[in-house]
Amino acid sequence: MYNLIMSIRNFLFDMGWGLKQQAFDVPLISVGNLSMGGTGKTPHTEYLVKLLQQTGKDVAVLSRGYGRATKGFRLATDSSTASEIGDEPRQIKQKFPDCTVAVCEKRVVGMQQLITQRQEEGKTTDNWVVVLDDAFQHRYIKPGFSILLTDYARPYYADRVLPWGRLRESAEGAQRADVIIVTKCPKHLSATQAEEIRTKLMPLPTQQVFFTCFDYGSPYEAATNEAAELPQDALVLTGIAKPLPLYAYLEAHGVEIRPLAFPDHHAFTSADADKINAAFAELPEGSKVITTEKDAVRLRLLPTLSEAVKANLLVQPIEVKFLFGDAEKFNTKIYDYVDAN
Repeated sequence: MYNLIMSIRNFLFDMGWGLKQQAFDVPLISVGNLSMGGTGKTPHTEYLVKLLQQTGKDVAVLSRGYGRATKGFRLATDSSTASEIGDEPRQIKQKFPDCTVAVCEKRVVGMQQLITQRQEEGKTTDNWVVVLDDAFQHRYIKPGFSILLTDYARPYYADRVLPWGRLRESAEGAQRADVIIVTKCPKHLSATQAEEIRTKLMPLPTQQVFFTCFDYGSPYEAATNEAAELPQDALVLTGIAKPLPLYAYLEAHGVEIRPLAFPDHHAFTSADADKINAAFAELPEGSKVITTEKDAVRLRLLPTLSEAVKANLLVQPIEVKFLFGDAEKFNTKIYDYVDAN
């Protein structure tokens, strides 16, 4: 039934019968997936922001703002919290302060508001690029370039539609993408393995397939943003969909970990703080708490964390790395689309 409803919905959008898409006269790049999450949308969105800002583009990110306590259109400021705009938009604004970040559950309304804001500030849409975060199923807005992410550990061809799987729509939806990226791959994925995956994805002749992995950077102190070393023992505190790759990375670098996992986008409570404080107190002297950048923006809202946890909280950043030397090929596709539009 769910698959039937989604198929009818997509058919109506494709035909323009009752459900219509709205295009905007600016470059719109959509980043999304077919599944319920955990494919690495935020790191790939950050990759695009960094890439475009390096070329002098004025970049905006428009997101739904999942997990926020507010509704409607909100423009992120330096003082916005995860509760106001969502953890991922807050993370992006924190890392790229010159990037315009906005949230709105209705992307068309969000775009209209962003354009109005620029007009009020006396800015034109020249040199402007908008990245639509998690907008693959939000079809009321028509992107000019669509990037579809799928997890190496659970590609959409090996998954099923809800409720028997994690797909929001059938794998046929992948045909709307311009580019398909297989994310969270092993760093040493062979060309033969990649070709097997590419064959199973069955891309259209017009679609290109890329493979990426996560490159873990040096951790830094949450309190001071100063670089830090990985400890011997750590409480690994996460509220993300799939923390296993982080566990594997830390263990491979000699960290004795104690995982403490919460659901994705978890809103930490005082009861959670008690659990975190107690778990950290049991670790040997010199231990640290390691968390992700996304979780760090929510943990900052938790005043009941112990001083010991706050003083020993490390943030583990991640970046996207393209395999097989394909970064330049991908970058060129983005440049070509933006320059042509």
